Amino acid sequence: MEKSDAKKIWRGIPASPGIAIGKAFLLDKKEIKIIENRLQATQVEGEVIRFKNALEESKKEFLKLKEDLTRKAGVEQAKIFEAYLLILEDDFINQQVINRIRKEQGNAEFIYQKIVQETINKVSLSKDEHLKDKTSDINAVSVRVLNNLLGLKQYSLESVTSPAIIVAHSLSPGDVVQMSRANILGFAIDTGGKTSHVVLLAKSLGFPAVVGLKDFYSEVKPGEKLILDGERGEIILSPDDFTLKNYQAKKEKLLERDKSLLELAELVAETKDGRKLKLSANIELPSDAEVAIKNGAEGVGLFRTEYLYLARYNLPGEEEQYQAYSAIAKRIHPRKVVIRTFDMGGDKFMHIPGRPYEANPFLGWRAIRACLDLPDIFRTQLRAILRASTFGNILLMFPMISSLEELIRAKEFLNEVKADLKRERVMFDHKLKVGIMIEVPAAALEADSLAKECDFFSIGTNDLIQYTLAVDRANEKVAYLYQSFHPSVLKLIKTTIDEGHKNEIFVGMCGEMAADPKATVFLVGLGIDELSTSPYAVPQIKKIIRSIEFKEAQKLTGEVMKLKDVKEIQKLMEEDYQHRFSNRKV
Repeated sequence: MEKSDAKKIWRGIPASPGIAIGKAFLLDKKEIKIIENRLQATQVEGEVIRFKNALEESKKEFLKLKEDLTRKAGVEQAKIFEAYLLILEDDFINQQVINRIRKEQGNAEFIYQKIVQETINKVSLSKDEHLKDKTSDINAVSVRVLNNLLGLKQYSLESVTSPAIIVAHSLSPGDVVQMSRANILGFAIDTGGKTSHVVLLAKSLGFPAVVGLKDFYSEVKPGEKLILDGERGEIILSPDDFTLKNYQAKKEKLLERDKSLLELAELVAETKDGRKLKLSANIELPSDAEVAIKNGAEGVGLFRTEYLYLARYNLPGEEEQYQAYSAIAKRIHPRKVVIRTFDMGGDKFMHIPGRPYEANPFLGWRAIRACLDLPDIFRTQLRAILRASTFGNILLMFPMISSLEELIRAKEFLNEVKADLKRERVMFDHKLKVGIMIEVPAAALEADSLAKECDFFSIGTNDLIQYTLAVDRANEKVAYLYQSFHPSVLKLIKTTIDEGHKNEIFVGMCGEMAADPKATVFLVGLGIDELSTSPYAVPQIKKIIRSIEFKEAQKLTGEVMKLKDVKEIQKLMEEDYQHRFSNRKV
């Protein structure tokens, strides 16, 4: 979080895009203060039963919330509450509570709150951001149990009767589910990160949101006028008339632009002189496919399967995965969908027994490395993907391949699973195309050898940049060194495209650079075959592609590749973008 006193601007983590303008509604979740009470020996077993009843009542409430969310956002999003149910039924916590009620003869709420706090304190010490994000889940479950033990009424955001921006120290998915679209304009939260369940829900339900604002809640007055910019991660307090008019105009312009860009949905991504590209979407949930299609995506260039375990505490089985992959294949058909195998580890917490502690998980046991070491998990996912491939529009992609040996081992697993399915007479697509992500410099430099062993490349620029420049993209202290247009990064991208084409395989890009409008002309000039962006970026990138000529793009690319300094490259791309598009509605 960053505060600017001069303009009363608070900066947090951009969670869900969009602009909201309205009054602040402070969600006052008072801390539950519990006093310790000693019980008579004859009261102990009754206290244990009271605790078990509170757990059962909480379970019913979570199941009801799951049902409500299923209606609003779909089955996949509703699985968030499965994680809550797993926490609620966790014997590690519950049995401790029961044992200590019997041993200490204390009241259930006091002992339960104490054990939960001890658990949260331990989890908070983890260096794994995804694991730390789970503390909000544990807290949300404990608040519900404590309220049921104390007979307190659960707070409902349905009681917000006039349009407002919700400001809270914390929000649970249960809170978000109860939000009324008519009155909730967006929300600003002190806690939370990019991987929290609330962020996933905000995007799915269309609420502009900023999280990670630290102490913002304590600085806001009820009813105070706010501007919330979910794309920039900014909150402006008590804006003056000029700022209000400026943001209102910006909001209307965005709506107008989005409407005009959507008119391109049925058109192909083709330059004025006939160079065609495939413009696809990156999605995290099967339900995101609808937005991708609406915005004119020609397919799904990256389906991140991590949501299947990020929102829960156990790994999904084969049937559950098969249903998820089948759902996306059906929904997107006849368009193609590239399913990436689990990119476990790194910044994505995986709840696996025996998982080693890692001081630097980005350079450790993650993605294909973890999958190859966990054959049962890997084979289960491969079986599910192969079974779903009968729809004929699925492609398979392995993440973070860094050597030819890794790719060959991964393909051996795939061939073994194919042989098993064939023996079992289970149908699958025998012509399933297999690709890899190029996100490690070693893979880009070995692109020629790798291209001979796969059907396509997809360049993951986010990791490629951080690994090439040795910059942790999540570290604020070195964020200025994370430079998309660094000459070494651009050379690796060009090498990958050239070697892929030399071996007659198509080369796509699914990292953030693919969604950067200032990079589009350059990438077209490099000869990229596919750009896969967020669903919301598809219309703008398509507009740019359709407004240029391929030979013009090649000329810019040639000029860029001659430059040695990143600032010169950035200046050239910025000037080219402004020259071409500053006076257009792009």
